Amino acid sequence: MRYLFEDYVLDTDQRELRCGAVLIATAPQTFDLLLYLIRNRERVVSKDDLLGAVWSGRIVSDAALTTRMNAARGAIGDTGERQRLIRTMPRKGFRFVGTVQEAQRPTTVPLGHVAQNDDAAQRSLSPPRLSIVVLPFVNLSSAPEQDYFVDGVTGSLTTDLSRISGSFVIGQHTAFTYKGKSVDVRQIGRELNVRYALEGSVQRCDDRLRVNVQLIDATTGNHLWADRFDKSFADLLDMQDEIVARIARTLDVQLVVAESRRAARTLNPDAADLYFQGRYSWNKGLTPEYLAEARLFFEQALAIDPNNIDALSWTATVESALGVLFLTDHPHEHLTAAETKVLRALCLAPDHAWAHFTLAVVLICTNRVARGMAECERALALDRNLADAHEMLGVAKNYMGCAADTESHINEALRLSPRDISAFRWMNTAAFAKLLIAADAEAAVWFARGIEANRNYPLLHFGYAAALALLGRLDEAQVAAKAGLALDPGFTIRRVKGVSVSGEATFVAGIKRFVKGMHIAGVPEG
Repeated sequence: MRYLFEDYVLDTDQRELRCGAVLIATAPQTFDLLLYLIRNRERVVSKDDLLGAVWSGRIVSDAALTTRMNAARGAIGDTGERQRLIRTMPRKGFRFVGTVQEAQRPTTVPLGHVAQNDDAAQRSLSPPRLSIVVLPFVNLSSAPEQDYFVDGVTGSLTTDLSRISGSFVIGQHTAFTYKGKSVDVRQIGRELNVRYALEGSVQRCDDRLRVNVQLIDATTGNHLWADRFDKSFADLLDMQDEIVARIARTLDVQLVVAESRRAARTLNPDAADLYFQGRYSWNKGLTPEYLAEARLFFEQALAIDPNNIDALSWTATVESALGVLFLTDHPHEHLTAAETKVLRALCLAPDHAWAHFTLAVVLICTNRVARGMAECERALALDRNLADAHEMLGVAKNYMGCAADTESHINEALRLSPRDISAFRWMNTAAFAKLLIAADAEAAVWFARGIEANRNYPLLHFGYAAALALLGRLDEAQVAAKAGLALDPGFTIRRVKGVSVSGEATFVAGIKRFVKGMHIAGVPEG
């Protein structure tokens, strides 16, 4: 019998675990433990169950059981923090939550041949999703002493990319065996069984450093994305952190694009395929249409795998967006749904950075600011590149009546990722903070910057209209208001008033200024 899940095959006849074509070394008890969990995946398996099945009832210490459980998780690319496949149920036991297909082992399989009608088998021989190797960056500078900096960028990127949920990143020591060698990236992909390779170079030009990076499909050799990062040669270590953060943040988005395109070509998408398509829909823009599309993909993923942490946390993210972006007449219902879903996600995966961030959004925007800020800090501790958390700290300052401090948090997010796909939203937060403190001219500048970054975000246009109206620039304000209504015809001032506004007096007064500006600009009352 073969059990197929994600890109793994557990073969009970051969007592082998494979990821694609790679044989995973497993100790006998680790194999038995994994097999027992998979065969009993419909229920929670207790500690006594495991001791009876794997150790024949012998007395085994908790430490020994934990060691074997960690080994089983490690063999399938899971961890105690992620719990993507093996979930710990506090005070109850363990459960294998991955989607499993059972197949009889074929009697003979010609080398390199896979039956065309066996989609699961085809997946089992392909590289894992989000599998990537960061190849050693090349030092193009004339100074060989800068090799340590170049190697540091490579190593830091390897560490940071491993924080992307569901990623499989080849270790730095393995990647460095290719240093200085001219090897076709497709050969590297076959040898390491990865889908993607990241290449790069570092060059010093006078007092500046230039870092070039490119993402390559290791199965085809096609270039998927390339970019250049220029920084002043001042503080090498700080610069390394900033460059790595920018690349890792951008690469996260690019990998979602690549994986969603693969998923769109898949005849029988599974939960992970649908999750990536949902992420891609989210990245298209924060409009009712795209949010509905994203939610549908996430819900389809959860229908296949109810415990898919990524799909569950991102469903909560969609609900929170509907609750805080004035896209509906019933925001509280969406915020309640978001909180319910994200708390369930965190119960299943306590160290999921994005889930902590989403909970922060819900808490801050329902005026539980201190708890929300703590969740932001927790998210940043788990993922230092999560620039969105810096923006939410700025939102928290607005609620606290400290809007003058918000701009510094937005600038930190933009420092980490100046060309981020979410930068327009961060600029909207900075602009709104300026409205709260009656710095209307500065607010207009921030709103204009946001519109330049993304013209399809309605709130930017309505905010811009309010700022211009309060500055007495009525004609321009009316044009901005019409632009917002063209994007969201159902928007009314009543939606803003419908949100229960509480917090510091300056925050409440600022909301009233926003409403007043929209009235003057001609936004309908509703």
